[in-house]
Amino acid sequence: MKVAMVAHHYPRAEHREEFVARVHRVAEVFRGTPGCLSAEAWLAGEAVVSIVRWESQEASAASLVAAQGAAGVDIAFDERESRPREIVQLVEA
Repeated sequence: MKVAMVAHHYPRAEHREEFVARVHRVAEVFRGTPGCLSAEAWLAGEAVVSIVRWESQEASAASLVAAQGAAGVDIAFDERESRPREIVQLVEA
């Protein structure tokens, strides 16, 4: 069963470009993991939206572990963001 994650990130204005680059680096790691169908970054007003699709929950979990362990990839919430991320997990109907 396919799964997806939609995350709205809210970087502070002075960190927006850096944050967009961060999201692109994470998407690249996700795309390199088995079972990842797509990983993209979008802009929606003040938000940077990441959308990732996987072929299974197991592939999703493996991608998240890979991103956490990847050199040069920063996925932690910190003071560069103006408010908490909004993350929605989706399961194919």
